[in-house]
Amino acid sequence: MREIVLDTETTGFKPEEGHRLVEIGCVELINHVATGGKFHVYINPMRPVPPEASAVHGLTDEFLADKPLFTEVVGEFLEFIGEAPLVIHNAAFDMAFLNAELKWAGFPGLKNTAIDTLMMVRQRFPGSPATLDALCKRFNIDNSSRTFHGALLDAQLLGEVYLELMGGRQAGLALAAGPASKSGAPVIRIERPYREPRVFQPSEAELAAHAEMVGKIKNAIWAEE
Repeated sequence: MREIVLDTETTGFKPEEGHRLVEIGCVELINHVATGGKFHVYINPMRPVPPEASAVHGLTDEFLADKPLFTEVVGEFLEFIGEAPLVIHNAAFDMAFLNAELKWAGFPGLKNTAIDTLMMVRQRFPGSPATLDALCKRFNIDNSSRTFHGALLDAQLLGEVYLELMGGRQAGLALAAGPASKSGAPVIRIERPYREPRVFQPSEAELAAHAEMVGKIKNAIWAEE
């Protein structure tokens, strides 16, 4: 099962107000395990980056001036994500910007399923902090290099958080432990030392009761000739 963990950085909060993407970062998961496959690009937004946005992600007008336009990288981006589900923290935000950029570039919107880890966290830990930093702290994930928000780094960290939300970083452990019951509890199978089938002999009382029952059945096939 292929999934893409995705994060973006932008010039602001709403594309309908003219804000644009400035960075896209994606990492590939196969069966909830990172493969090392990634897609990462900085984008020239063709507009100034507000100081409050630059303070969050550290990207400036000068840095982005020579970066490609979205129209120059959209093909490679779409090829990388394919039809895989997208794992996103606060998916509505990123999907709104991606679909806006696609529309402006003359492409249809994304049809990929979006898995919102923010909703997963709120359902699992209601009332608890749900930021990426808070989740890294909860799951003991090293985020010491996160001095700014960065799309690729945040996607990598989110991939680890997502794996924890799905059951832990030791992927495959549940399969190694054997089958589980419908309740999810592991089924414990006791290995018995017997090499030959065990034989259970009926008691005299059991034989008598059986004969009495068979005698009450008309033309019973169990009746002795």
